Amino acid sequence: MLKLDKITKYYEVPETTIRRTVLDELSLEIAKGDRIAILGPSGSGKSTLLNVMSSLDLPNSGTVKFDGEEISNYGSDQLAQFRNKKIGFVFQSHHLLPQLSLLENVLLPYLPEKDKAVKKEAEKRALDLLDFVGLSNQIHQRPGQMSGGECQRAAVVRALIHQPKLILADEPTGSLDKESADQLAKLFVRINEEQAVTMIVVTHSQELAQYMNRICRIENGKIKEQNT
Repeated sequence: MLKLDKITKYYEVPETTIRRTVLDELSLEIAKGDRIAILGPSGSGKSTLLNVMSSLDLPNSGTVKFDGEEISNYGSDQLAQFRNKKIGFVFQSHHLLPQLSLLENVLLPYLPEKDKAVKKEAEKRALDLLDFVGLSNQIHQRPGQMSGGECQRAAVVRALIHQPKLILADEPTGSLDKESADQLAKLFVRINEEQAVTMIVVTHSQELAQYMNRICRIENGKIKEQNT
């Protein structure tokens, strides 16, 4: 599904001739249905790698292919359309809007949609997904009335609302207590297995990584798979 071939990403240090290499000819293949954790120390390039995978950042050299098509050659409009249709994002902070209900937050990506039938179908999917993650009885509550774990589950639903092929999660359990983190990890497994969504999780957490079926470690711009 996703193939990174000899990806190099560097940044020029302002007002110097220094070039800081974050990803160094890194190659990685992710198959449809994979559930993969990417581990590494702070500053190792985990988030940069996730940004390159999602096309939020483009490599200086190398290619990124999604379903056999090279996305690193897309224009800005194509990249935006690719992200909107194919990828769901989950971050360390849930980024729910405090003034909106849980259901309204989940449906936020459909706010610009004019077609009433499409909106109705999206609401049905939202309700089904909220039931899937155990939040069907809280659809009218606002984020301030919910726990951190519940808010993060809602953020996962929002990431799934447009039926992406791939979920990219950046430290998704970083702000959660152990019980909530375990619940979220188990939810990721269910989504991967029952919703057939490929999942890539960047994390410091060995506990979360153990729920994945592949674990990779990034260090000094290189990546290496380790036995699970």
